[in-house]
Amino acid sequence: MTDLKTAQDMMAAAVAAKGTEDPETASVKRILKLLDKTAKSNRTYGATNPVAQKFSQQLFEELTVHLNTYSKLTILIQRSQLVFNDMVVHQADKDSSSEGVGFKLYADGIREFSIHQGLTREDLTFFLESLWGGMDPTQDDDDIVTRLWSRNLSSISIVTAEEIAKVSVGANEPAAAEGGMSSSETTLRELLDSERNQRGRKAQGAGEGTGAQNKRIQSSLIGYEVTDEELATLAREIEAESKQNDLLYIMEMLTAILAYETSPVLLTKLFTIWGSIVDSLFRDGKWTVLEHVLGLLHETDAVRPDLSQEHKQQVASLFSGLGRAEHIKDVETYLNSSPTAQTEGLSTILLMMGADAVPLLCSLLAKLNSPAHQAIVSDALLVLAKDRPEPLLKGLMDRRPAYVRNLLAILMKWNDPKFAEPVEKLTRYPDLQVRKDVVRAMGFFRPTGNGLKLVSFMEDEEEAIRLAALKLLVSGHYTAPFSSWSAILSMEDFSERPVSERRAVFQAIRVTCGDEAVPYWERLLTEWSWTSRKKKEELAVLAAESLGKLATPAALSALELGSKKGGAAVRQACVHALSQVQRQQQSKSPADVPHY
Repeated sequence: MTDLKTAQDMMAAAVAAKGTEDPETASVKRILKLLDKTAKSNRTYGATNPVAQKFSQQLFEELTVHLNTYSKLTILIQRSQLVFNDMVVHQADKDSSSEGVGFKLYADGIREFSIHQGLTREDLTFFLESLWGGMDPTQDDDDIVTRLWSRNLSSISIVTAEEIAKVSVGANEPAAAEGGMSSSETTLRELLDSERNQRGRKAQGAGEGTGAQNKRIQSSLIGYEVTDEELATLAREIEAESKQNDLLYIMEMLTAILAYETSPVLLTKLFTIWGSIVDSLFRDGKWTVLEHVLGLLHETDAVRPDLSQEHKQQVASLFSGLGRAEHIKDVETYLNSSPTAQTEGLSTILLMMGADAVPLLCSLLAKLNSPAHQAIVSDALLVLAKDRPEPLLKGLMDRRPAYVRNLLAILMKWNDPKFAEPVEKLTRYPDLQVRKDVVRAMGFFRPTGNGLKLVSFMEDEEEAIRLAALKLLVSGHYTAPFSSWSAILSMEDFSERPVSERRAVFQAIRVTCGDEAVPYWERLLTEWSWTSRKKKEELAVLAAESLGKLATPAALSALELGSKKGGAAVRQACVHALSQVQRQQQSKSPADVPHY
């Protein structure tokens, strides 16, 4: 049941090893992770299962590459971890109730194992089958040591606790006192062989006086000393096992049943139980576990290719039912009640729901409180709703600003012009931020063409909205008749707006209308008024500036008229604009043509 988690751990270990570990250590870590996963797959599904065979092939390929490079792989076996070059390279999975390879080897008395160059696929298969038996029903009670010694493989060697005990009995110091049991210096096998050779030489030199000692070395007496610390560790392990996650334990049992059960009735009940587990995981917000369960069910065809059509339909129904209203409601309740909840794996679950869940996911997006949670659902809708955006377009009329802004963000990422019309209906939306997003969206969906909808934003009460629309209008990509600007220019508060905004409006009019606006500006240059004289004079000066930038014959004619009939400030502005135009025209005059 820990296949998916093991694969993820392998990837993380590989990334970490890339920058901090030597290549050999990194390779050893990958191999041990894969060995553990392969052994568990063989035990759960059987060695002939396609999934187990795939893992076995991957392990053999990794080992072949490693052995071709380093010739040998030697690992020290401890109770809950494996050691290579004085470094812990693999530890038992605390979240799993099943035995790992390291613990199994340790429990059967192996303290070191080595794999040598020349390992064949048959040797590896025999080793994997030896871990938990199953090759010969008459030898199921044999331990790993007995099975391996029965074949005497040249590519795999081991050192047992019995060998260490035999060599250590009668010695004044442990067998590895001088060299230390460090795989970085030598191997346990080499230490044992060296110790035997030394004692053999001493026995020959001492004659009969050492006969008793030599006899003790050859004795079959074996003893294990268990310290108080080790007893305490065992007690903690037993306690931890008794407190293991019931759900994980049940899932491992169900996985074994799935792999081996042949009764159609029991298989039907099994998939019903899986459905109940899926419902429970939705309610409890256990997304990573649910992702793992669904990953397992997704491989059902590979694990059990012999399943009936009825059972395959049961599995398909589990996936098609992921987007049920009850599940969406469970997600909403859990996330809103746990703002800081872990959401790893939730994105995958939402994507598995498929396009049919889009309306319910829109409802979920509208009801979630946390922006981080909203972002997860938005990302799922970005993928699932691309070919069926109708629920999103309908949601634009919602009165919840955060929801509408999320929908607009999704539509802008799709950047499809067909969304322009429904978005333009939001130009009067009550929320300021939504209107800002609408202006941006209109720039996405209508980057050129008719600018009437953008001109309508000039009536917005918020200056920031008006300026955002003006920024698009002055780009030169839009057109709008002067009649659409007339209502804006005649508004009572227009002359009260900041000079910078009024200048931007005149610039947008020049860009979108051209000569159509000249009569209006000419009237400003020549019009006399006794009321609001200063404000109207400011507009006339801005008009002269705009006519100078327009620089068409009609614009220049209006400036000439203004320079004669306008007030003092207006005349000065018109003269300045005319001189600017003349200077620009001179700078653009063609260079002297050379004579030949």
